[in-house]
This record gives sequence, C-alpha cells and structure tokens, in this order.
Amino acid sequence: MLELNLSHYQYRKLENHVENRTVHTLNHAELNIFETHQQAEQVMLRFSDPVLASMIRGKKVMHLNGMTSFDFLPGESVILPGNELMCIDFPEATQNTPTQCLALAFSHEKLNEAVALLNHRGIKQDGTEWKTTDYNFHFTNDIAINQILQRLIFLFSENHPSKDFFCDLMIQELIIRILQEENKSLYIQRSQKLSNNNRFQFIINYIRDNIREQLSIDRLSEKAHMSESNFYRTFKHELGITPNDFIIEERLKLAESLLKNKDISIKEAYLSSGFNSFSYFSRVFKMKHKISPTAYKQTAAIGK
Repeated sequence: MLELNLSHYQYRKLENHVENRTVHTLNHAELNIFETHQQAEQVMLRFSDPVLASMIRGKKVMHLNGMTSFDFLPGESVILPGNELMCIDFPEATQNTPTQCLALAFSHEKLNEAVALLNHRGIKQDGTEWKTTDYNFHFTNDIAINQILQRLIFLFSENHPSKDFFCDLMIQELIIRILQEENKSLYIQRSQKLSNNNRFQFIINYIRDNIREQLSIDRLSEKAHMSESNFYRTFKHELGITPNDFIIEERLKLAESLLKNKDISIKEAYLSSGFNSFSYFSRVFKMKHKISPTAYKQTAAIGK
C-alpha cells in the first residue's frame, strides 16, 4: 500500500476537514494529496487534464460517468480523461482516521508521448494502434505501479534540481503500464465473446480452461499460430506481463477463490489451481497478499 512520507506532513497545511489539498507542481504534471477528516457526501472534483487517482488510506464511494458506483479502497486506482467530473462520498472519514488519496494530473503531451512510444515499439497484433484512454478505468495496482506511485510521492516533495526530469520518466512508464493493464483487462472481459476472433483472447480462454496443466510457451505459441519469440514479445507488449506471469496471476486468482471455501483445504486449493509445489505457491501468494495462504484462509473464514 502507498504511504505518505514525512516531508508531506511538514509541508502540508491542514485548512479544510473535507478534501484538504496539498499540491506539488512540475512542468508537465501536478501531484495532489487530498485528506478528509469527517464524513461527507457528494463532494465534486474535476481536473482539466487527464488524472490518475489512487487511494492511500480509508474508503471513498466513487460516482463516475458511465460506471456503477464503487467503493474506492487502498491499493486501487482509477484513471480519468480531462474534465471528467468526480462525485465522491466519504462514509468512514474521521479526525483520527482520515481518508487520503493522491491525484496525479499530467499533460496531454505526456499521455500522447507514451502512446507514441508504444506504437513505435509495435501496434497491437490485431492491427490497431494504441490510443489514449477516453473513459474511466478502475483497477487494482500491481507491484510495479504501486512502486512507481510511491517513488513519485517522494520525488514531487523532494528538493532536487532534476526532479522534473526524473518525474517525466516515471510518469511515462506509469502511463505505459496503465495502458497495458487496461488492454489486458479488455482482453479478459471480452475473451468469452471474441475468443474465436482474436488470438490472445483465445489464448486467455485456453489458459483458464487448462489451468491445472503444464502450460509452456511452446504450447501456447503453437495454439496462437505464432513463433515462440513473436508470441512472447507481442504478449508482453500488449498485456504488460509475460505469458508465464499471466498464468501465475490466473492461478492465484483461482486459488484465492477456492481458499474462501471452508470445505476446501489449502492443498486442494493450490493443486486445483495448477500449482504443484506448496512452497512455491506459498511464496508467490505471500508476495501478492503480504500474508500466507493459511492466514488468508483464516481471515476469509472470519469475514464470513
């Protein structure tokens, strides 16, 4: 999860109980830290530039155009186009447990640069070009995105003569990773409907249908009718993740759902998800959740 560093609290002035704003401005971007110390409803917020909002602490309820209202929690982000209106509720904020969220606004120039770089490396395998996001996209931060955001919190508040340059590079990487995450999400959402029309959507279905089997790059590339090197390179370019890491991600999702069932043992859960080694399963599970499978299962049981 994201954390605010000490320099933030030294710099910020607490003037409002609802969406108190601390802002750091650079040439092509602006980092806003919002803190709310009391319950509130229908707080409106809008940025003229594209913006990435990411939760640090507490809970918001977001009401966005074209989306069902959703709980916005730590470890999650949403990217919005410029001039998109956010309507926000704060059901749990108090003086001692404030809600904290960052909003990173960046110029259209930086967004277009990142899209151009992706297209320079290669268009999508269906022949379409990468495009800027023109709708709201809500997602869970992966480790890489979380680390970039944490680094940006530090850089924006740092007194360094080259921080504009450092931030530009990190924002470019952040945008590329988000676009790839968005593309992966679309593939997964559409895989059931379009699996026969798109080779990667077919591969996603194939992985899910055969999750307990040994899934090699050789086997998957053959199913996709691509060479191994081209399949690996194109898959990583479009989804922002290697085929092997995607398989692990899907196996973890299945294991998580099985662990929530009190009638299924941990061994049954990891074997049914395609993991052959408990030690390996435990290591990758803990890397993602920061707790062991045993602790996760106990927590899930208490939650019920």
